[in-house]
Amino acid sequence: MGGCLSKPKPVEVKVELNLLDKEKEVDLMSPNGKASPFSECRLNGSLGHCSDEDTMTLRPHRKHRDYIEASVCHVKDLENGQMREVDLGAGRALLIKEHGEFFAMGHKCPHYGAPLVKGVLSKGHLRCPWHGACFNITTGDIEDFPGLDSLPTFEVRVEKEKVIIRANKQALQTQRRSKAMSKCSAVINSSTGFSHVLIIGSGPAGLVCAETLRQEGFTDRIVMCTMDKHLPYDRPKLSKCLESTAEQLQLRSSDFFQTYDIEILLEKEAVSVDVKTRTVTFRDGFKIEYRKLFIATGSRPKPLSYKGKDVGNVFHLRTPEDANSIATLASSKNAVIVGTSFIGMEVAAALTDKAHSVSVIGIEAVPFRKAFGEKVGKALMKLFESNRVKFYMLNEVWEMRGHNGQLKEVVLKSGKVLRADVCVIGIGSSPATAFLKQSGVHMDSKGFIPVNKTMQTNIDGVFAGGDVVTFPLALRSNKKVNIPHWQMAHVHGRVAALSMMGKASDIKTVPYFWTAMFGKSIRYAGYGDGFDDVVIQGDLDELKFVAFYTKSEEVVAVASMNYDPIVSRVAEVFGSGKTIRKRDVETGDMSWLIDKSSQ
Repeated sequence: MGGCLSKPKPVEVKVELNLLDKEKEVDLMSPNGKASPFSECRLNGSLGHCSDEDTMTLRPHRKHRDYIEASVCHVKDLENGQMREVDLGAGRALLIKEHGEFFAMGHKCPHYGAPLVKGVLSKGHLRCPWHGACFNITTGDIEDFPGLDSLPTFEVRVEKEKVIIRANKQALQTQRRSKAMSKCSAVINSSTGFSHVLIIGSGPAGLVCAETLRQEGFTDRIVMCTMDKHLPYDRPKLSKCLESTAEQLQLRSSDFFQTYDIEILLEKEAVSVDVKTRTVTFRDGFKIEYRKLFIATGSRPKPLSYKGKDVGNVFHLRTPEDANSIATLASSKNAVIVGTSFIGMEVAAALTDKAHSVSVIGIEAVPFRKAFGEKVGKALMKLFESNRVKFYMLNEVWEMRGHNGQLKEVVLKSGKVLRADVCVIGIGSSPATAFLKQSGVHMDSKGFIPVNKTMQTNIDGVFAGGDVVTFPLALRSNKKVNIPHWQMAHVHGRVAALSMMGKASDIKTVPYFWTAMFGKSIRYAGYGDGFDDVVIQGDLDELKFVAFYTKSEEVVAVASMNYDPIVSRVAEVFGSGKTIRKRDVETGDMSWLIDKSSQ
């Protein structure tokens, strides 16, 4: 299916190591004998760029034995636009050649560890092949999400036609770095009822907002309030890894928040907002005033109407405790999933190797039809059926029956009775914005908060982001849309923080999401709502395919399975502003996806 899909030929790399124990200390000295702040700034073969990690290495206590040098290839081994993963002995790095210049950086995406050598290089940045995060190849900075951390970058030089990388050993091992962040400059009593920035919600929008403020030099108080009893965690993993604990899913440690003065108030539910006095009131009576407010409360599961509401072991998956309980109760027992949402289907897949039986109830004929179309939905349905999942489609729940208060049967409206020891309800969600009804913050008929391109609501100083908003999507001519994706929430948090600081930045990202089941992943980029046709390339039966979603004669989204990195390639095209026509994808020739600008 075109050159962009072909696998690169394996290349044998000869490595020459040079441990730097005997280097002269004068290399780190300026003419006045003091440590030079510029001595390490020839990163990636160019002047003037220091990653935070490499700046850190200039401190006097950093020793040369903390570094390693390696000759990794001949200068002609890489063509422009090519990448290669190289071994330096103490770890691996990614070597890139673009416009005749060499760059070196971490080789794993800090988000989930994807091999970046399989990613997409374009116009000075590298896009992850799995989930679409983007990194600047000069600085290593994360420029698009998901994920919180950036990549370490390493010094590259050419000597006698050999490409030599000098790298910090620890950075080679961690394969990630956090951007430099400021702290709060004021001495504040934690019980003080005022915060310069108050964030309601601890999901990715709230967390990225707080981190971006500190990265941009904000030194006033930041308070984040959440209904959760845990520090921010990787919620998408709940439905895929049911046995994970909150600690295993944690995105940042308590030490991180203490170090950068980001205060988190756990188990705090906001019940009202007074925009005139700029005060938020919580269920326990606690009040806090703010100068800037960011609302990122996420969504709530839609309730299901049925008889037998008092029966136990029926869950909406919201917390790590929910996930753990579901996994325990389903072990060698009968599990029933109500709804064919992404969460419901991921839970069904996760339970197949634990439960005695897994049954899925859906109101439509085919799962995933609205998101992926009928053909892809049917192919995925076959995958589930081959893994012992039984479907009861075009059906609904009538009653939950229990014994001694615990679930034993699920009765369908068709009259069918299913044995059940645990039930998970996943029929969609709605925005968690009920507490704003009397606030003056404008909401639409569905409870979503409309915001402008800087995430500002109709109230000055009040911003919102994540699942709760409709926002102007540049990809669709600034049409107001709601996109409840993990990746998009990151972007909203960053844009809101920049707006608070007077550094307005538009929402330029391409929507990107993923789902995983039975060791296979579907990647998706774009905004396919209302698509009228699907062009399939590849083999649906073999689950190796690309699906292009079209509206009129334009491609508006793409999904793939076992065809990395094509979704990231298409995301690059979307991001450039180019239009992909239906006729471009019907031929099967994907040569138009190759970016010539990096060559």
